[in-house]
Amino acid sequence: MPTCTDTRSLFTAQSDAYRANRPTYDPAFFAWLAQAAPGTARAWDCGCGSGQATEDLAKHFGEVIATDINAAQLDKAPRLPNVDYRCEPAESTSLEPASVDLTLVAQALHWFDVPRFYEEVHRVSQTDALLAVISYNMLNITPELDALVSHLYHDVVGSYWAPERKHVETGYETIAFPFERVPTPAFALEATWDLARLLGYFESWSAVASYRAATGLDPVEPLREQFAQAWGDAPERAVSWPLTIKLGRVR
Repeated sequence: MPTCTDTRSLFTAQSDAYRANRPTYDPAFFAWLAQAAPGTARAWDCGCGSGQATEDLAKHFGEVIATDINAAQLDKAPRLPNVDYRCEPAESTSLEPASVDLTLVAQALHWFDVPRFYEEVHRVSQTDALLAVISYNMLNITPELDALVSHLYHDVVGSYWAPERKHVETGYETIAFPFERVPTPAFALEATWDLARLLGYFESWSAVASYRAATGLDPVEPLREQFAQAWGDAPERAVSWPLTIKLGRVR
């Protein structure tokens, strides 16, 4: 399998923006996962980044092991008494065999060597543990703002996205998921943001960082006025993302 893009180079530069401006998930989703898991002693948040999902997992599991290969991202994650952050690859961790009730991968599976990661999931999972893989793609606000976001995403920084990004765009449809599927209720990924938060979200895009590194220019700055005009006078607006959830039972 081809070597995946090294995410340490993609997400180090904008680790502050990632922690400050990435959306968080529906708390009800984590409560539901805890009920569906065979136990709540330990969860593994794999590819945790700066802890967008870790914090919610920690409310429902006795211990959370949160791993990522990017030390800069881990440095920004919230410190919690029942969370153990480890700078480790998804495919080879220090987790004990058969020690995990739930493995969660939030917006990260496309960066992994997937077959090797699945082997690690089998190794560390106890009987009937869950593997939850979630991802989100383009946001929705208003038609005018959505068109501007699409222009930035495709036309301005489109060539600077890593090849793995295509898996997010397709909702991981082309990545095998060889686990017994578990039906999942519908959960939303929604937020209420002001314009500054939206522009900050763009700063967290890996393609924006790559564009800046390659050109020395800020791809968002020339579009700020257009975004301001499209945003209008509303102090805040509702923002939503289509959410893909794949949930499987590890036998």
